[in-house]
Amino acid sequence: MDLIARYKEVRQRTEKICFYLQTEDYVVQPVVDVSPPKWHIGHVTWFFETFILKPYFMGYQEYNPDYNYVFNSYYETVGARVIRTDRGNLSRPTVVEIYSYRKYVDEAMEGFLCGEVSDDIKELLILGFNHEEQHQELLMTDIKFILGHNPLFPAYNKNYTAPRIDEGEDDAFINMAEGIYEIGFNGDGFCFDNELNRHKVYLNAYEISPKLVNNAEYLEFINSGGYHDFRHWHAEGWDWVKTNKVEAPLYWHLIDNEWHNYTYHGLEPLHLKGPVTHISYFEAYAYASWKGLRLPTEFEWEAASSKFNWGRRWEWTESSYLPYPGFAKAPGAIGEYNGKFMVNQKVLRGASEVTPPGHSRATYRNFFQTNLRWQFTGIRLAR
Repeated sequence: MDLIARYKEVRQRTEKICFYLQTEDYVVQPVVDVSPPKWHIGHVTWFFETFILKPYFMGYQEYNPDYNYVFNSYYETVGARVIRTDRGNLSRPTVVEIYSYRKYVDEAMEGFLCGEVSDDIKELLILGFNHEEQHQELLMTDIKFILGHNPLFPAYNKNYTAPRIDEGEDDAFINMAEGIYEIGFNGDGFCFDNELNRHKVYLNAYEISPKLVNNAEYLEFINSGGYHDFRHWHAEGWDWVKTNKVEAPLYWHLIDNEWHNYTYHGLEPLHLKGPVTHISYFEAYAYASWKGLRLPTEFEWEAASSKFNWGRRWEWTESSYLPYPGFAKAPGAIGEYNGKFMVNQKVLRGASEVTPPGHSRATYRNFFQTNLRWQFTGIRLAR
């Protein structure tokens, strides 16, 4: 692998995402789950400075000692940090200053990568590349939330085109035989620690849909009173619906009795054949219950994943986010990457239209709390 070329490719893609933003767009934090874009571009830079340059590049001078406090996300090992809810209060450092920080670190990284790089540091670098790609997806979804909650519904990029993934025409459910299946990453390439260790699971016979639920199908659930019928909801989900007065997926707006939704092009009439997206686990579960079906477990999803096309949406599963057998956290701050979040979350499988190219795998385990829906989340049914 040409490490310098790979480093530049990853870093430039982040800046390309931000190309369409105005300065004011960089600083907004509408809710706690959404970080201001300028914080993302500073944080991924901090990652390379903190875990590569400071410990391994002799003579490196830290750009600004305060930035460890500003851009540390959740690494207790590395020290104190600005709490997540306060990221939107960071009017300083400015956007210009953060881009200067990126330039400074990029120049240092390119100098560092010209020398000999050990296998251990190479592993850290590859983790850093994948970490920044994760934030590229978060950037895209956070930007959509920021602009999609602007009263003017401005477009992010009127020329944006989503990657096309053909789900095929066959509606027949895929039959999967009972038996023992191997789950987890297997190979020589990169994976996150939560994809290990590969292990065997026993699955009863099941069927899984080859397609995602689309907007027209979900609209039937809405029109049938699905958001007003407690029978389809978990108790916690029903409380969530009532407390938040939820009537439809995120970004859906009923205007003059016609449904519209916010997209990267701005507000548009709802595309009925497109896969439903931006829904919580609560909604995915309720829809499946209304259909008399269920969500697949993450193991059922992975075992069948080679038999259907996936990648348009992160798909909610019925699996809690837990460690695989033999899972072990790495020592130090890097060990905080995944393991400490293995509680009170559901696993999502697949990828989305804003997942960076080459960043997805059938074994990839995404995870979110049950009420969250600002990511590109969707539904695949099973029985």
